[in-house]
Amino acid sequence: MSKLSGIDVDVMIGSYRVNFDEASLSIEDATSATKSRGVPDGFIEGDVAASGEIKLNTGQFDVIVQAAKEAGSFRGLPTFDLVYNAESTDETLNIEAFECKLSLTDVLSANQNNERLMHTISFEVTGREFVKINGVPYLRPEEIERLN
Repeated sequence: MSKLSGIDVDVMIGSYRVNFDEASLSIEDATSATKSRGVPDGFIEGDVAASGEIKLNTGQFDVIVQAAKEAGSFRGLPTFDLVYNAESTDETLNIEAFECKLSLTDVLSANQNNERLMHTISFEVTGREFVKINGVPYLRPEEIERLN
């Protein structure tokens, strides 16, 4: 049985395919329990947010540098949909994060241990479609239908 591992994951940043050393996506959901007289009695839904990081070697980082050059600057980069896709013989996983705004976190990480130079790109999910996991949206349709 072949299970998924990090080596099975491909990342697309918009139309750019990048090979990464590390990638993450985290969702924050501020849904919390309500209480009456100190006793839980339900919940209220709170704000949601999602963000992550992609760590790249210099050759792969250059893909993002070229995109920034086309946009005129790093801050001028448009938002991108990020797609994480992984397949093995037994498992598949597809995670989509919509309209991600990229920012450089660690422009350079170098050490003397004869390892490759690394660069870290952080992102915030800014799209109302938010995140889908294997095609299933994180948010209910009624949560986003009234947004302008």
